[in-house]
Amino acid sequence: MSRIFDGIESIPYQGPEAQSALAFRFYDKNRMVRGKRMEEQLRVAVCYWHTLCGNGSDVFGAGTFERAWQAEGGDKLELARLKAEAAFEFFQKLGVPYYCFHDRDVAPEGKSLAESNDILDRMVDVLAAHQQRTGVKLLWGTANLFGNPRFMAGAATNPDPEVFAYAAAQVKKAMDVTQKLGGENYVLWGGREGYETLLNTDMKRELDQMGRFMNLVCEYKHKIGFKGPLLIEPKPREPTKHQYDYDSATVHAFLQRYGLPATDFRLNIENNHATLAGHTFEHEVAYACANGLFGSIDMNRGDILLGWDTDQFPSDAGEMALVLRHIIAAGGFTTGGFNFDAKVRRQSIDLADLFHAHIGGMDVLARALLIADKMLSDGKLPAAVAARYQGWNGGLGKEIMDKKLTLDQLSERVLKQKLEPKPRSGQQEMFENLVNRYV
Repeated sequence: MSRIFDGIESIPYQGPEAQSALAFRFYDKNRMVRGKRMEEQLRVAVCYWHTLCGNGSDVFGAGTFERAWQAEGGDKLELARLKAEAAFEFFQKLGVPYYCFHDRDVAPEGKSLAESNDILDRMVDVLAAHQQRTGVKLLWGTANLFGNPRFMAGAATNPDPEVFAYAAAQVKKAMDVTQKLGGENYVLWGGREGYETLLNTDMKRELDQMGRFMNLVCEYKHKIGFKGPLLIEPKPREPTKHQYDYDSATVHAFLQRYGLPATDFRLNIENNHATLAGHTFEHEVAYACANGLFGSIDMNRGDILLGWDTDQFPSDAGEMALVLRHIIAAGGFTTGGFNFDAKVRRQSIDLADLFHAHIGGMDVLARALLIADKMLSDGKLPAAVAARYQGWNGGLGKEIMDKKLTLDQLSERVLKQKLEPKPRSGQQEMFENLVNRYV
């Protein structure tokens, strides 16, 4: 067994006063919060792509990381096996229950899809053995339909039906693999499902193609008996100027337009994507929860001074508490969880930096969970919101929502009473002060 992270022991919980940089201060996986262990409430996952595949490169510079499993000129399959050993050593020492991957993260691509599938099958056996040995489970799998040049004009939305067919075949295999490994969800992220210019784009055709693709995937889900939801991940732009899965509301409309049932589809919401769409993370999660579409989270943050997807680890427990209160109030995670779709910075070149990043992120989520629990448990915040809408619980409000009044009747009522509604304060500052008391 590889000891890539030799010198780093399993990360302990030492409490808020801990002095060690390699210890949890708030993430106590066995602490009970609202009837569940903290580990069960947060369902933390490590992503394969940034954590194991990232090399520290950016658009202006080559990679800065020197990982043993990224050696130049080595046998690709052997390096993939070494990467898997490193991955599960990391998962175990960090103490996370889940991980996530794209097909091409765990297995190198071959010269044909048949060869790629064969390589992937061999690596699936490796991953299955590691899962059995460690108890770490697969939160979700997905297919990389954006990295290879064949997908430069999209996958499902590509003007070439041969590319559509290739993408469909790749997704089929990725779904089979996800099911074999016990994955609890399957993710569909349209990394290049959008356009650079409308001058060469037939938008309706491309949307119809994507709708057909999703229906095919849904049909196959039922054919193989995959029990988990299909997760669609909203993102407004990057790498394309405009992507069709712009935000939660846009995806919701897309699902309705193409007859894709909420019983099969959910949203995998990312913080950084929310801000790129001009929303708050809380907004995107609240919308998904309100419409019965909440599924899972890709946990990261952006940089407010930069206009692209920087995928940084979370650092604001107060912001995350506002998000978690919606998740908890909606019943919490079922098959989803908090997947750290985040990467260490280009200058963070030590293997220990991978631990520091995830420890910090997990502590932020743990603190946020405890704060959200206080928000909901003492009832003050929910009660204040309920009081603002109390007029809808009876009388006129209830009659309107029960469809007992027509537009004519409402007009007649207002004209007869000759009364102007009196404005009532929204008390925003009071609400903000209340939240700050919990934080």
